Amino acid sequence: MNNISLIRPAVILCVCALLGTSCQKYVDIKTQGKVVPGAWLNYRYLLNYTSNFNGGVSIPDYASDDAQLVDGSYQVSSLVASDYYGFAGRAYSWQPVVYPNTGYYYTDANWDNCYSNITNANVVIEEVPAVTDATEDQKNELMAEAMVHRADAYLMLVNTYAKTYDASTAASDPGVPLVLVETTTQSLVRQSIQQTYDQIIKDLKTAAPNLPVSQTYNMLPSRASAFAELARCYLYMNLYDSANRYADSVLSYRSTLNDLGSYSAPLDASVYPLQKNDPELLLLKNAAYGSTGYSPNSIRLSDTLLSVLGTTDQRYALFTLDAASVGYSYTAAGGRFWIRDRVMGEARNVGPTVPEMMLIKAEYYARSGDAASAMNWVNKLRVKRFKPADYTDMIATDASDAVVQVIKEREREFFCRMLRWWDMRRLKSEARFRQTLTRSYNGTTYTLDPSSNRYVFQIAPYYLKLNPEIQQNP
Repeated sequence: MNNISLIRPAVILCVCALLGTSCQKYVDIKTQGKVVPGAWLNYRYLLNYTSNFNGGVSIPDYASDDAQLVDGSYQVSSLVASDYYGFAGRAYSWQPVVYPNTGYYYTDANWDNCYSNITNANVVIEEVPAVTDATEDQKNELMAEAMVHRADAYLMLVNTYAKTYDASTAASDPGVPLVLVETTTQSLVRQSIQQTYDQIIKDLKTAAPNLPVSQTYNMLPSRASAFAELARCYLYMNLYDSANRYADSVLSYRSTLNDLGSYSAPLDASVYPLQKNDPELLLLKNAAYGSTGYSPNSIRLSDTLLSVLGTTDQRYALFTLDAASVGYSYTAAGGRFWIRDRVMGEARNVGPTVPEMMLIKAEYYARSGDAASAMNWVNKLRVKRFKPADYTDMIATDASDAVVQVIKEREREFFCRMLRWWDMRRLKSEARFRQTLTRSYNGTTYTLDPSSNRYVFQIAPYYLKLNPEIQQNP
């Protein structure tokens, strides 16, 4: 039994959430009135304080083939020299230790974000049943919201710090520590990948019936949020039929797409919807480290991504910018950069979306041999991603080609939002997607082949020092 130290001390922000604004960072839902010990309203305020729950992961974006840094550039030299931003270069170059136990910034914000969300969710799940000033329906709704947040956090953790799901080995492959109750001491031995996924599914299926059909803001889980997390979960378990069924359930509640063809570059935050009200977002989760628009860890887009994206795609026109426009120091290296977060003043969303559900359905049909239905779903999305003069339907020659086209569309839709790395992990066992990547960083060449251990991030040594029972990844 170990003292539980999965996240840095004082990560729980309950007091901030309940008592004041001095530590307020991102509260979209105002709280008013006095806090009464043991009251239902305490937990409503806690869930409304969105900084307690909306943190996600970001390091997959640097490791994925979405990114391409240029040796000798200002950006690379800045990353190499930076204690705070150095993680981005180490993730980009697939180094075993992304967060070395040296310097000041040795903790992993991705790990911290997820376990902070889990801690706060556990507080709600454990304590709300004893509340006496609320109906059972009110209590069940609060616990359901917390379960969705907890499930989302575990889904991010298992796809960052564990192997891809393989039904034949999932019962023995290490997942992540499952902390389901808040105690000062408990075992932090990693549960299996199967146990981790089972817990995610249990939380989401328990939560769904008790959630409202809609919420005022995208930071609060709705029934569609739970179904979307289930669809995402089953996709990464390679259970395409189940993923499709839950994507269907989502789209019966939420199916609106933003028509990117109606916007003109450059992106304008005064007319484009903020994430909290964006109709495409099913549950807002922000990548760690906030906006990257001005920072050394800005994401320079790879040549392969840009070739797949194309210049007439509004996702290129609105969400990327040339190096000179990003900043003078970036000009020499050239290229295009992810810029949506800087323009909008928001960290990039890594939570589930309506387009994700549409492409889950498309992949299900393609893998089921129905190329026509697959491309129908792809084109329902693509028609909203171009100006009318630039749009033509995408076609596939057969079902196998449809799978390839769906994956390319996922790359266009989700670049710099975590899922490309998750897709690279799950697809590397298929011959048509298998690739060996090579990149140079600070004068050293690094290679990532399909069998590499670097498809799984190591847990930061800081946490293993505090909790030696946690098994490290190879």
